[in-house]
Amino acid sequence: MKVLTTLKKNMEYKQVYSRGKSFVDRYLVVYYLSNNLDFCRFGFTVSKKIGNAVTRNRVRRLLKEACRLNNNVFTGGFDLVLVARRGIVDLDYRRVEESLLKLIKKVYKR
Repeated sequence: MKVLTTLKKNMEYKQVYSRGKSFVDRYLVVYYLSNNLDFCRFGFTVSKKIGNAVTRNRVRRLLKEACRLNNNVFTGGFDLVLVARRGIVDLDYRRVEESLLKLIKKVYKR
């Protein structure tokens, strides 16, 4: 089983938000900041605006699973914070994955 390395501390999130850049689509915002490591670290943010705890946890699980299964795409060097937007609630896994991969391609292209 592949394991994701996650951002743990509030300071790490704040650093990515303040110093990093972002790409946006209808369902997700991806903040990214170079971390000078050989691997990516992930952060997941799902606001209370998205829904109740059950809904937020479902969205978080979808995002984590999409990152885990596509780990080969994340060739390293970034701290990534994925922020869910309201529209993501009604999506199935395939659409969430599609949205994530589209934004990640932009991160690696830049």
